[in-house]
Amino acid sequence: MTTEERDTRAEDYAELAAVGPYGVRPGHALITMVEPHPGHEYAYNRWYEDDHYYAGAMAMPWMYAGRRWVATRELQELRYPEKSAVAQPVTAGCYISTYWVTEGRYDEHMKWTVGINKRLGRDGRVYQDRTHVFTAFQDHEATVYRDGAAGPRDFHALDHPYAGLVVQVVDADGPEQRAELLEWLRARALPKRLQGSPAAMVTVFRPTPLPGDRMTYVKQVEGVDTRLTLLWFLEQDPRTCWDRFQGLDAEVAEAGLGRVELVAPFIPTVPGTDRYVAQLR
Repeated sequence: MTTEERDTRAEDYAELAAVGPYGVRPGHALITMVEPHPGHEYAYNRWYEDDHYYAGAMAMPWMYAGRRWVATRELQELRYPEKSAVAQPVTAGCYISTYWVTEGRYDEHMKWTVGINKRLGRDGRVYQDRTHVFTAFQDHEATVYRDGAAGPRDFHALDHPYAGLVVQVVDADGPEQRAELLEWLRARALPKRLQGSPAAMVTVFRPTPLPGDRMTYVKQVEGVDTRLTLLWFLEQDPRTCWDRFQGLDAEVAEAGLGRVELVAPFIPTVPGTDRYVAQLR
């Protein structure tokens, strides 16, 4: 065995590949909404596009799909409610990245992600002039489809060329109420909203706590026992159909099952470019 083979422990990969789950369901997600500091928008975008999206995400085991989205100032100003427990101010967090992790592989992936991010930090490959507004690994709870069995599945969602994303964060009144909230969303509210809408599907996740050895610049996850995160995948630019996403907060409040803390539209970035960076402020 050469020195290089010993350093990379290449033989371990064959052994690891032979055991454990290897399905395609998105059992877990990383959802990370970030605000570059003023004056650092272009540098942050190039770092994320050219390095971190790959070295800090897609190159990792069991993270098998990803997509990055952006909110221009026009899109930021559509967000509600004004007083949000997620983003202060509600316009904070102009980029969001979404990643799928293979079902049953959360622990293995987390071991790698903590290790690689420590290494990236030591090697000076972490861009510091940014703030994590809403970053959490989350477990998949449900997917509701507009068209039933027709069309892309949730495991296709980050590769299919969807034109927009709406992120909705809902907090139940307590841990016991979250299960009731989830069932109401899955069985009643989401099917009704999806019917005839430009959204092809909604994926529903619940956040999990970050490990104690996480990076210090990422705060511990809030709402682990009460929160649900909904990702609405749109076939249209959200600006052309925003009326369809009005009133989500009132709908949840009227059901008496919790409160909406964020409704935020995004459009996909164009990888390898600085498109939309000049429109963030």
